[in-house]
Amino acid sequence: MPKKAGLCEVDYEKKFQMSSQIRAGIHIGVLVPFTNTNLEPDLTLMRPPDCTLHCQRIGGYDAEEVPGSDQMSKLGTFDISHDLAMIAGARPDVVLYGCTSSTLTLGPEFDRDLALKIKTGTGAVSLTAAGSLVSAIQALKIHRVGFSSPYVGNINEKAGNFLMQNGIETVKHAGIGRDLDCYGQGELTPDEIYQLALKADSPEAEAIILSCTDMRAVEVIEKIEATLSKPVVTSNQAMMFCLCRKLSIPYHPGLPGRLFDYL
Repeated sequence: MPKKAGLCEVDYEKKFQMSSQIRAGIHIGVLVPFTNTNLEPDLTLMRPPDCTLHCQRIGGYDAEEVPGSDQMSKLGTFDISHDLAMIAGARPDVVLYGCTSSTLTLGPEFDRDLALKIKTGTGAVSLTAAGSLVSAIQALKIHRVGFSSPYVGNINEKAGNFLMQNGIETVKHAGIGRDLDCYGQGELTPDEIYQLALKADSPEAEAIILSCTDMRAVEVIEKIEATLSKPVVTSNQAMMFCLCRKLSIPYHPGLPGRLFDYL
């Protein structure tokens, strides 16, 4: 006696058809520092419908060293020609450069040049994490921020200069209070990041920046905003915001924070 198609089999067929439609949608390419374990989960949480993620891991730094400005500059200037060729194979519509500190340390002109290099090498819209932070703050129409990160001091200073050159004043810096290697940054808990954001607040700050793509900041954006009654901008959230704007993707559930009111 032939087996009847069960409910599970029918559901599976529908799911298969749905996934086929999704895979024909927008391709998001991501260049990820090879020790980073939080960028991809964050982007998965915020991923728009009909979009797929395609990641290429990049090197150019020592995972065992505390990532100071010299180390991050080395990452920023690392030859990514091979990585661009690999990510271009996915025929991406947009490519995200997923390290904030590597271009914060090298300045706005370097950041713009890198974005252009990625666009030229892939044929896709190109967004950097540092450039996206600036674009997000500008979209909020504010000029004074509290800046928090797990970086060592000299990167925070260079980050302040980067923002100042884009017309954004950092009224207060907050660091984690100890030197962290690359893995240590990624292992910070959401509660530690929540406390870090509170440390960066001041009456003059119109918003709080949480800078680092390997920090679990997306998960606590709304909690911080509820506590401080001001917008919070994180590296990964800012890249997704700029991606949605560039590709005219409307708001969808799963986008955290006041920033997405400005899509």
